[in-house]
Amino acid sequence: MIFDRLKRFGIVLEGPEGDAPVAFSPGQAVTGRVVLELAAAARCGALRLRAMGAARVHWTESRSAGSSTAYTQSYSDQVEFLNHRDTLLAPPDNGEVTVLQAGRHEFPFTFQLPEALATSFEGKHGSVRYWVKAKLHRPWATVKKVKKEFTVIEPIDINTPALLAPQAGAKEKLARAWYCNRGQVSVTAKIDRKGYTPGEVIPIFAEIDNCTSRAVVPKAAIIQTQTFVARGTKKQKKSVVTTIVGDSIAAGKREVWHGRALKIPPVGPSILQCRIIQVEYSLKVCVDIPGTSKLLLELPLVIGTIPLHPFGSRTSSVSSQYSVNLDWLSTIPEQPEAPPEYSTVVSSPEAEQSLAPPCRSELGGILEGPFFAYIQEFRFRPPPLYSEVDPNPSPDNIRPRCMTC
Repeated sequence: MIFDRLKRFGIVLEGPEGDAPVAFSPGQAVTGRVVLELAAAARCGALRLRAMGAARVHWTESRSAGSSTAYTQSYSDQVEFLNHRDTLLAPPDNGEVTVLQAGRHEFPFTFQLPEALATSFEGKHGSVRYWVKAKLHRPWATVKKVKKEFTVIEPIDINTPALLAPQAGAKEKLARAWYCNRGQVSVTAKIDRKGYTPGEVIPIFAEIDNCTSRAVVPKAAIIQTQTFVARGTKKQKKSVVTTIVGDSIAAGKREVWHGRALKIPPVGPSILQCRIIQVEYSLKVCVDIPGTSKLLLELPLVIGTIPLHPFGSRTSSVSSQYSVNLDWLSTIPEQPEAPPEYSTVVSSPEAEQSLAPPCRSELGGILEGPFFAYIQEFRFRPPPLYSEVDPNPSPDNIRPRCMTC
């Protein structure tokens, strides 16, 4: 039987460099091969491939219809992102089967991922999964199946104006105990932008005023909120990603955070475009007030995949609007050349024209004059440093000229 002759049946996914990548991006081509190793010659009917990707949610809730009646309500939904089919080994047209000889057989495949895909995700009430499945059909035998899952990460570039905008807020709360007014606690907080990537540090600027008669403790935390939607009903799950605790603030005192650091641990990116699953983040500044509920201030966050541009937020927010070809920079010599002769610069009209900066139309209005001047500054060797000693002294045998003759 072929089952006894089948030594290996698996799927190998290949990356651009030949190694399987950690994750694929929407719109990228997925390339791989189905590997079949036989200990002896075997008859095979067909080898078919299917690539799938979908988001699924499911949960149940107990309902009560009276004092003695209870039932369970089920909620589920699904969104399909990918459905690709391919036949890697088709049976002959005459209805016969294909005989594969002993040894290793490879069947390559490739397919294109759609442009709109949600990031792979595993949650308590739902998931986003992608996989490739191969089926080997055999005469007079069960179908042999193999499945290979892969990860998809939707790119989120934080170098956009919406994610580079500062986030700020303020909140206050009146502390009461046994109908007695114990004073007020207020908090104002600000972060420099909305978008971050895992591994970055969020500097928190905050002021906490404790006008109560008791000490309070400020805290800050990153909260992940998973939202699952099915049949018009939402199910949420919140978890604390990371947290920091500040010093206790005595009664009538104020605490100021001058960029208190909160590092983002390795977490999955935000999922914002999926209809049935959303993964959102927020920064919460909390003040524990004894004898009453907490004071909470929430600032929205987006965890992205493309980090901040190295030139800073001001440059990165504009860089995405233009595309500049800087190949001409490679023509600048590594070693500075000698400056041109004075005569060639002054007497030749063509040389004067060549030294003029390029007009704005040639550069498309993107490169400004100061940037061009910066490049030209390093084209020629600088002049020698000033010195009191004459670098070319006159010989001693030459008679000095009389200045009164």
